[in-house]
Amino acid sequence: MISVLKRWMGIAGLLSVGVVPAADASQCPDLLNHSFAGLQDGKPQSLCQYQGKVILVVNTASYCGFTSQYDGLEKLYARLKDKGLVVLGFPSNDFGEQEPGGSKEIADFCRLTYGVDFPMLAKSSVKGKAANPFYLKLAEITGSRPRWNFHKYLINRDATQVLSFGSMTAPDDKELLARIDAFLK
Repeated sequence: MISVLKRWMGIAGLLSVGVVPAADASQCPDLLNHSFAGLQDGKPQSLCQYQGKVILVVNTASYCGFTSQYDGLEKLYARLKDKGLVVLGFPSNDFGEQEPGGSKEIADFCRLTYGVDFPMLAKSSVKGKAANPFYLKLAEITGSRPRWNFHKYLINRDATQVLSFGSMTAPDDKELLARIDAFLK
């Protein structure tokens, strides 16, 4: 009983100074049980912090014909984040070497060119054997691997369903929006 009280008092103390405890990894769905460096600060970011959210995962690149999708992704995120949508950007140099820059360059480009405010993680590989483990799992679940930049995976709130959308699917695509709305309900 004392240890439970101490734990509660510790959490209450953290909350009183604006610190939110990390999600309990034991409660985190296996699919989200991964951490990546944040793009802006390089600090580890657990995907468990997004449990209970609808997540749109996108492999991005700054010098691609689809790069203008950043604008639509940011608008989608701004419109639906309060309803539970998170857009997660994974910069990758896997396709046509269209993301050659480092973290600061990528972060500055996204912020200054498209006003990107949705979470972005550090550059990583998203295809083949070198793909990060999260992308390997997404590809395994859906049977669909990214063929180019701006491939999208949509994950439902309890991370039990994942849908795949190719690069040609714009952020304002009617089918994508219908699936997002269904997952948000």
